[in-house]
Amino acid sequence: MGNLFGTDGVRGVANEYPMTSEMAMNIGRATAHLFKKKGHRPNIVVGKDTRLSGYMLENALVSGICSMGVNAIMVGVIPTPGIAYLTASMRADAGIVISASHNPFQDNGIKIFGSEGFKLPDETEAAVEELIFANSLHTLHPSPTELGKAYRMEDARGRYIVFLKHSFPRKYTLEGTKIVLDCSHGATYRVAPETFSELGAEVSTLFNEPNGRNINLHCGSQHPDALAEEVLKTKADVGFAFDGDGDRLIAVDERGTVLTGDQILAICANVMKKEGKLANNLVVRTVMSNIGLSVALQSLRIDSIMTKVGDRYVLEEMQARGAALGGEDSGHLIFLQHHTTGDGIITALQVAAAMKKEGKPLSELAKIMKVFPQALINVTVKSRPEIDTVPAIATVIREVEATLGSQGRVLVRYSGTQNMCRVMVEGPSQEETGRHCRKIADVVEKQLNA
Repeated sequence: MGNLFGTDGVRGVANEYPMTSEMAMNIGRATAHLFKKKGHRPNIVVGKDTRLSGYMLENALVSGICSMGVNAIMVGVIPTPGIAYLTASMRADAGIVISASHNPFQDNGIKIFGSEGFKLPDETEAAVEELIFANSLHTLHPSPTELGKAYRMEDARGRYIVFLKHSFPRKYTLEGTKIVLDCSHGATYRVAPETFSELGAEVSTLFNEPNGRNINLHCGSQHPDALAEEVLKTKADVGFAFDGDGDRLIAVDERGTVLTGDQILAICANVMKKEGKLANNLVVRTVMSNIGLSVALQSLRIDSIMTKVGDRYVLEEMQARGAALGGEDSGHLIFLQHHTTGDGIITALQVAAAMKKEGKPLSELAKIMKVFPQALINVTVKSRPEIDTVPAIATVIREVEATLGSQGRVLVRYSGTQNMCRVMVEGPSQEETGRHCRKIADVVEKQLNA
């Protein structure tokens, strides 16, 4: 059996396995079959980002869905979290989004949401895979009279904008606030400017003319330099950069300084705690979060726990422990009281609300967390034994950890996709951090390439 689903759906180069029309059709068929219930005709919401290959994959998916006697509701270009919202609010049986998030335009992907708007659990994804690789889908087809229909939903964007605006506190307005939005030529290109304008902000936009090939190209959350320049040039109060599918956010303060996802997490946690909205006084973060975040949360007397990298793991832990806030340094934040999944626009609205509530510019709010210098060295390795089973590596890690104490940390882990060992050290100064990182990397190189 093949392994289709990664940590965030199926992804690959468009028109090459697995991102082919044939596979998209089969994913549509398998999903439709799994979500079919007796006694009512199921509906599946289908949306996409602005990639050229979206047309091809959308048509194949819809064809597969209808062939199994299930209706497809096509909502066109809308952010990934918008599909999660529409699926739940329309009581559809599932939602499928065609997007490769922050990847370059030649890639594409398929993510599936369940009826409640949450990403599918591993076992449901495995069931979709099993159906596809069993090559028996053709035996499950309904009769010609039972085929599904495809509808275009005209007001999807408007519905989603209303939902987004509800996440911004009613007693505040964004009138008089100058905001620059970088839409990454992606799925937020209409929704984000309209949402902020309707809340009264003075909005200027960058990178909001998608042509199918320019999504994420030198813009968006991965490349916020142009946004920082524009904020300074136009003397704006804040800048927000989204990624191609709109589920992550990077913010720029009025001085042109780029804030990390961790800093946004600290700012929002502080405001939520003051308002009594930080459920269980808890923030969920990942092993990649900067040590500055744990130092900041400790000083705010907020508990935090770490998970593996990936928003699905953050969400699982949040649900298990009753947390309302969690996220990744990449800017993928989840506000469970507002939404079931990471939503860049909701995150941006919470940052704008924090500025209003605290009555301070973003540069002031960002002082809540000091970002510790970080050094990262990727070492190509021949073998991949468990790190703690190699005495020399375990020893050098312990030595560095003892030297750093509470003023830094060490993370040594293998890449999930390449034959590489990533050595990451955070510490009080760039010089010291770099020195410790090189020391560990040298030992890793020697031990794992012998």
